[in-house]
Amino acid sequence: MKKVRKAIIPAAGLGTRFLPATKALAKEMLPIVDKPTIQFIVEEARKSGIEDIVIVSGKSKRSIEDHFDSNPELEANLTAKHKDKMLKLVQETTDINLYFIRQSHPRGLGDAVLTAKAFIGNEPFVVMLGDDMMEDKVPLTKQLMDSYEETGASTLAVMKVPHEETAKYGVIDPSEEVKPGLFNVNSFVEKPDPADAPSDLAIIGRYLFTPEIFKALENTKPGKGNEVQLTDAIDLLNTTQRVFAREFKGDRHDVGNKFGWLQTNIEYGLRHPEVKDQLRSYIKMLGKQLTNEDSKK
Repeated sequence: MKKVRKAIIPAAGLGTRFLPATKALAKEMLPIVDKPTIQFIVEEARKSGIEDIVIVSGKSKRSIEDHFDSNPELEANLTAKHKDKMLKLVQETTDINLYFIRQSHPRGLGDAVLTAKAFIGNEPFVVMLGDDMMEDKVPLTKQLMDSYEETGASTLAVMKVPHEETAKYGVIDPSEEVKPGLFNVNSFVEKPDPADAPSDLAIIGRYLFTPEIFKALENTKPGKGNEVQLTDAIDLLNTTQRVFAREFKGDRHDVGNKFGWLQTNIEYGLRHPEVKDQLRSYIKMLGKQLTNEDSKK
């Protein structure tokens, strides 16, 4: 059984939920306090043991490439001013085996994954979506890799969501729990209406695939939104080889919408050594102001 060494990070979306900020700036470069969201994803991959990462990008995404590239002028400036901690932060972003492929047209997540077929070759690999930041003692990507070592099968991450929110996700129809947190799956449904959702277990942006997923993607017709849906290809793959679902019990931060992004900034800000004390004091002060305003109504 081949080792999982490679990861795909799709980053070709238009980021319309963050307009006008994303008119010229890649959504994946929006910061959580002082670090771009995509850097959290890359760091999770590296902590999980991934060796090579390909980012599937699109137009107006050059800022991602620039972020992970060296900046000799900046590094020389920081060196001259003896700002060693800042210099280390900058240099850490370049010490990565990172590659870029451009998706010429936004044809959906499934098409973005298929774009990286030549990079992956005949190997198992992971797909990591930038809208979901995951926290757990063992990185979620590593949890999927550990499951693969046991089963040799494609495995994706799921998490329980409120039933009324199932229309936002791909949802699984589980058949049996083969071991704690690991499910056999009857079918995978893309964004079902709550009345039709087979469960509350939603797919949450981390996948481990055998290379056979590419054949499934090539045979998947455009679905919802006239896009090639990855969930549809997974359901097709499940007809020829087992696809497992692993339930994630850690913390998930959805940074793909404004409110989730703001929430995550506050939560990370309350832990950030440079701003946590000021932010905590500010939140307390703001809470008192809002309480006073409410009492006057």
